[in-house]
Amino acid sequence: MNFDPLTLFLATAALPVAAAALLIERLFGYPDGPQAWIGHPVQWMGALIAWLEKSLNSCDARRARGMLALFILMGVTLILTVPLTLFLREHASGWIGEALLASTLLSQKSLEEHVRAVADGLSKSVKAGREAVAHIIGRDPGTLDESGVTKGALESLAENMSDGVLAPLFWLLVAGLPGAALYKAINTADSMIGYKSDAYRDFGWASARLDDLANLVPARATGWLIALAAGMSPVFSGRGALRAMASHAPNHHSPNAGWPEASLAGALDIRLGGPRSYSGRKVDLAWMGDGREKLKADDISEALRLYNTGLNITTALIVIACIFTWTA
Repeated sequence: MNFDPLTLFLATAALPVAAAALLIERLFGYPDGPQAWIGHPVQWMGALIAWLEKSLNSCDARRARGMLALFILMGVTLILTVPLTLFLREHASGWIGEALLASTLLSQKSLEEHVRAVADGLSKSVKAGREAVAHIIGRDPGTLDESGVTKGALESLAENMSDGVLAPLFWLLVAGLPGAALYKAINTADSMIGYKSDAYRDFGWASARLDDLANLVPARATGWLIALAAGMSPVFSGRGALRAMASHAPNHHSPNAGWPEASLAGALDIRLGGPRSYSGRKVDLAWMGDGREKLKADDISEALRLYNTGLNITTALIVIACIFTWTA
């Protein structure tokens, strides 16, 4: 093989890969056939994390053991993806294969489907809405009214627009397929073991901190993207999104989640965040936004309009960048 690894990873080949991956995943998602046959890459990562947790999370030296588990997870991810990416990039059409693989690490289509299912559920009954939102939030849905269900769906949409779409896309642009896969491995570890419970406070410490670092740029970019999308429509408020980010995002308990949540709240002139219940335990969280607190199912449809506008802007910018680099 004749290749310069630095050139291969940082060259403009990442642009067509990212553009194609976005279009493929948005149109087709992850097909049911491969899902039933081999599962999903995130499920494979989850299985490895679960095995590492079971094997290493003992009562002594939990923080060190958690760091070891994260190191093994990242090492396995890179060992599988770096040689494959270098092989693909040796061939003229290899970027198509890389784009197909990278598309499995984005979740534009599935996120919209899960959030829209909540609106569809609420159109039937609050109970159906609760059942739908239970798939995408961690709080107790059993006592939520229509406003609470809607709030959960919107917060999930905002946070996962960053974690599930913009962040893997960002790392795909930075380091190709290995970058996106490495991010998803870290993010999956954080979602599984990055809790402040007795079992995971130390063991998941490294995963949680690294996930915070990996999302610093994407979370803020997501907030700005929502504000830009809102500013392009007379229905939404781009200025409101910017004001909410400046005023409320730093108050969020997460260093990253507040940026897309506050931006979405400001754009829709609503309030997200606030008190909620996790496993029967009341948690008093900061409010995001200064608008109305009482939400309705129609707010989900409006938020999805913003979401899709943001995706259109993102795809258009990357396609334009591709054309520019090809013609320069």
